[in-house]
Amino acid sequence: MNENNSAKTPRRSPAAKKETASPKKLPRTASAKSPSAKTKAASDAPKQKRTRQQSKEIRKTPVRIIPLGGLNEIGKNMTVFECSNDMFILDCGLAFPDADMPGVDIVIPDFTYVERNADKIRGIVITHGHEDHIGGLAYLLKKVNVPVYATRLTIGLIEGKLKEQGILNMVKLNIVEPRKTVKMGCMAVEFIKVNHSIPDAVGMAIHTPAGVIVHTGDFKVDYSPIDGNIIDIARFGELGSKGVLALMADSTNAERTGYTRSERTVGESFDRLFKKAEGKRIIIATFSSNIHRVQQIINAAERYGRKVAVFGRSMVNVINTAIELGYLEVPDNLIIDIEMMNRYENECIVLITTGSQGEPMSALTRMAMNEHRKVNITPMDFIIISATPIPGNEKYVTRVVNELMKSGAEVVYEAMYEVHVSGHACQEELKLMQALTKPKFFIPVHGEYKHLQKHADLAVQMGMARENVIIAEIGNVIETDGVSMKIVSQVPSGRILVDGLGVGDVGSIVLRDRKHLAQDGLIIIVIGIERAANEVVAGPDIISRGFVYVRESEELFVQAKNVLNNTLANCSYSEMREWNTLKGKLRDALSDYIYQKTKRSPMILPIIMEL
Repeated sequence: MNENNSAKTPRRSPAAKKETASPKKLPRTASAKSPSAKTKAASDAPKQKRTRQQSKEIRKTPVRIIPLGGLNEIGKNMTVFECSNDMFILDCGLAFPDADMPGVDIVIPDFTYVERNADKIRGIVITHGHEDHIGGLAYLLKKVNVPVYATRLTIGLIEGKLKEQGILNMVKLNIVEPRKTVKMGCMAVEFIKVNHSIPDAVGMAIHTPAGVIVHTGDFKVDYSPIDGNIIDIARFGELGSKGVLALMADSTNAERTGYTRSERTVGESFDRLFKKAEGKRIIIATFSSNIHRVQQIINAAERYGRKVAVFGRSMVNVINTAIELGYLEVPDNLIIDIEMMNRYENECIVLITTGSQGEPMSALTRMAMNEHRKVNITPMDFIIISATPIPGNEKYVTRVVNELMKSGAEVVYEAMYEVHVSGHACQEELKLMQALTKPKFFIPVHGEYKHLQKHADLAVQMGMARENVIIAEIGNVIETDGVSMKIVSQVPSGRILVDGLGVGDVGSIVLRDRKHLAQDGLIIIVIGIERAANEVVAGPDIISRGFVYVRESEELFVQAKNVLNNTLANCSYSEMREWNTLKGKLRDALSDYIYQKTKRSPMILPIIMEL
């Protein structure tokens, strides 16, 4: 057994050979012949071999990969790459608030680490123009003004966001074509064409001193895309043949078997549905950024002699940008102003609108609730929801579908017909990316933990060593020197909540109070105290909001007022002068009484006025 092992190992020094040969001189024992000893020797041999091979590999300048978003969550994608004194950022997106974030508009990554290292940042590269990849960019550029590099459509969409924030003229935007490379200090970023649900999406090959790191961005493999530009499989394969240090790949659809269907299948469904909707007005709700989907709607409308009207601010902005940059081909006079819509018969109109996720303020939701100023839903409407609900939005979409049906409209959604396909790779495409790039290490990205874990399992099935797969969390510092890769430390990370013009001023305490108010309501106690005499001269008065209907609970409030009067009567002279102490006693007394009578815990806010 030792002779076989020594034949497979690399050549070593005479001293090392002597050490290896010495066990042969020992007498054989029963334990040496036992199956357990053989099994242990066999299992230890590969580990020893790997250790010896790694020790002979040359360790290179370390590179750090620091995800600040997009792991164990959907959205908020942002990753920092760092080497020596150089850094760059890949993507800067947003996430939409959960149900436990009342009043919050959007969620963006924590930029603390980036701000601390602003002098090292050489630029920002963007994979594509979806909100979860560019939505936080304007907020970051207000703090760190560095060049931005992206493809033409992505830059066009970024311009619109920067213009809204009033910083468009302050930022240097650079258009980069696929197969081109941008220098980032000691690193370089190569743009590689991929397919996704928005044109001009790219993956990245990051050339570093430690080796090449491939980041797919959001991708799918579509052999018949609407724009005819197929994913650059050849370049991924070329990189793999030369050696890829690490692969960072999209995990959103890692749980789905097979392949993602081509976007063209949706066009075929539209053709069948347009025939079915003869004599009715067609309303189609989809993602505003899905320009390929909009193109197919426009193509179908032209074939069936219908005019197109567009609703929703984001939809109008994206379509105008796509037309201006040549990514959307629209025949002359096909798109009409919404003010002219009523001049046409129902069977001559197609409405493209936002609201496929049931957002409360979206155009489709307002139509469903009969709150839209220009569109009333009738039995003469044929409505297509061309999207899959994002996890957590199912109940909102269901509510909208129910309300539309109550108005007599016929509603078609993804579960019924093929009116939506994903923009993310399923398992067979993820395996293809592994096979093309042949990475030494693997980091699944873009997804909740279950997606990352499933993607990691796929990599292991493809032959990747389990110890070479890293399932990271935001804030982890992943370091590699070309020989090994491991998590070495942690940087500040998390989420920043944006509410109106306020960025970061809504924190956990404010959210806690908002949820408390939403769940249990508010009771305000108002008392007037004359400071000189140290006496209560007004009140206590009780004001209730969101707790109970006061007119039907008069007895409860009479008794509550008595509780407060008794509490005040039992307060000492010093307690009457210490208003914070007095507020606490009033709050505790009323809270105990209310809970005893109602089993509820409303927020209680005492107010003392000096008279």
